[in-house]
Amino acid sequence: MTKTESAKYNKVVLSPPVPPPQAGRGRNEMPIYREILEQAKAAKAASLVLANASAEQRNRLLLLLSKTLIDQQGKVVEANREDLAQAKAAGRNSAYLDRLGFFEADIRKTADALSAVRELPDPLNRLLSENKRPNGLLVKQVAVPIGVIAIIYESRPDVTVEAAGLCLKSGNAVILKGGSDSLQTNTVLAQILRQSLEKANFPAGSVSLVASREHAAVDYLLSLSGYINLVIPRGGESLIRTVVEKSKIPVIKHYKGVCHTYVDKAADLNMAWSVTLNAKTQRPATCNATETLLVHRDIAPDFLPEMARLFQEKGVEMRGCPDTRRIIPQARVAQESDWGNEFLDLTIAIKVVASPEEAIFWVNTYGTGHSEAIITGDNLIAEMFLKEVDAAAIYHNASTRFTDGFEFGLGAEIGISTDKIHARGPMGLKELTSYKYLVYGDGQVRT
Repeated sequence: MTKTESAKYNKVVLSPPVPPPQAGRGRNEMPIYREILEQAKAAKAASLVLANASAEQRNRLLLLLSKTLIDQQGKVVEANREDLAQAKAAGRNSAYLDRLGFFEADIRKTADALSAVRELPDPLNRLLSENKRPNGLLVKQVAVPIGVIAIIYESRPDVTVEAAGLCLKSGNAVILKGGSDSLQTNTVLAQILRQSLEKANFPAGSVSLVASREHAAVDYLLSLSGYINLVIPRGGESLIRTVVEKSKIPVIKHYKGVCHTYVDKAADLNMAWSVTLNAKTQRPATCNATETLLVHRDIAPDFLPEMARLFQEKGVEMRGCPDTRRIIPQARVAQESDWGNEFLDLTIAIKVVASPEEAIFWVNTYGTGHSEAIITGDNLIAEMFLKEVDAAAIYHNASTRFTDGFEFGLGAEIGISTDKIHARGPMGLKELTSYKYLVYGDGQVRT
């Protein structure tokens, strides 16, 4: 793409209706709202450029972004240390600080994710279907970008780069609104994104960061349905519910990740101990960590004592049903509120069940449609579990922690959806596309 082509699209003037001003001073006249409105207008114009850019041009942009990120990682780490210091002073817990941290290893991993996304096939212009009608019309369905996507997220700075990379590769413009605790890190990352866009001759409006700390800024962003096509919130349940309630734009979401691991009576004990420990403790603050352990009653006396020892070594607090506490009395009494709770910490609820059918019922009752696992050597029981459990990702003899775009071969992910419409599970490039119909005729008219 030449600078002349980029400039041509930057001159596009778009004027969909904007929300009416609040009482008193007009919202679109106040500096922060005016800035957000201009960002939305620029994103809409840039989306036309991105949609028509070649795969080679978009891939070159990702290459520049990956290289610039590594070259300037010192600036990123320095800004992140300042964000971490302020978050610690504000009393943020260890799980929150873990999500906020963005160090050299994290930056290299993010750069690798960008490289992986770059190597993936182009998601645009794919022929999805083709149909020759009796009247001679040729109807093709082809993949196209969604348009402009707003990502609203909390503490994780890696989302800033990975979300931008996925959107750019799939031909979408993106507006980023990170949490206030990561603002300094995100500001540096936004500068890196702008530099990469400039080097690749793409419009600056292809990626923008809403830097305001005001909650009202998010409300205003969510009202701009004339410019923004999709909102993807990433964060805690309260953030996602707030976005869903206030947005005038379609939202793809997941509220909670209440994941279960069921250890069946036909499970290999060594495998069950290893997988369960990983699912709970490898990174407990993530949405794909197991929160509830279900154990078949026939294997519970052999399985639970060693499992409890392993949990205690890792500092896991156990909360169990009466049958669980008879076997491991060190477990605290599980309350009703513990079932279906997303702890996001080193805490797990443990329930002894009488059968695989009870385990499936329990998962479908208390789960949130995210990730569920069964550990068993009985393939028939495993197939029943995989078929009857309602979730985005279901595992046989593997940790729930694998529900991740990179682990699924998507390069990275824009988020994990527990919706069933349009996208479900880790969202990669294909989930960031829509489609249109191309109809070819030779003078047909409808009678």
